[in-house]
Amino acid sequence: MKIIVAIAVGFFGLVPSVFAASPAQDGSKMKLGDPIPAVTVPNQDGKPVNLAEEGKTGYALVYFYPKAMSKGCTAQACSLRDSYTELQQKGVKIFGVSIDTVEAQKKFQDEDHLPFELLSDKEKEVISAFGVPLVNGSFATRQAYLFKEGKLVWLDAKASTDRQAQDLLTVLASL
Repeated sequence: MKIIVAIAVGFFGLVPSVFAASPAQDGSKMKLGDPIPAVTVPNQDGKPVNLAEEGKTGYALVYFYPKAMSKGCTAQACSLRDSYTELQQKGVKIFGVSIDTVEAQKKFQDEDHLPFELLSDKEKEVISAFGVPLVNGSFATRQAYLFKEGKLVWLDAKASTDRQAQDLLTVLASL
C-alpha cells in the first residue's frame, strides 16, 4: 500500500510540471511591461532593423505569421494594410515577422501592397527572443505584441487573421 501511495504522490506531484504552460501562460515567454527585445534582422529590402531601437518611442506592433503569401497570413497582413492610415495616425509602427527569406518577404510586400516592414527571421532570432512557439519546429505561430515606448502593453497569443487591425484598434482605444 505504501508503494502505491508513494507512486501516486510522485505521479501527481509531477503532473503540474508536465502540463505547466510557458511563463506567460499563453505560449509566449514575454509578459506585460517587458522591454522590446534588442534583436536585429533584415527587412524585405535586406536592410537591418533593430526592433529595440525602432520601438523605443511611440507604439510598435510586432506580429508573427507562419508563411508569407499563405491565405491566413495574407488576410492578417491585409487587415493591417487596410487600416494602416488609421494606425499611423495613432503612431503605430508595424513589423511583420516570419522565417521567410528576404526575397519572399519582398514579394509578399509587393504583391499585397503592404506599407509596413516585413522581417526575415531565417535564424529564428526574433522568434526566440519573443518566445514564440513553432509549428512543426519550422513556422512561427500567429501572435501579436504591442509595445508603447519600448514596453509591452498588449499581447495576443492567438492573433486573428482578418481581424488583426480591428483587435489592435480596440486595444489602442483603451490605452
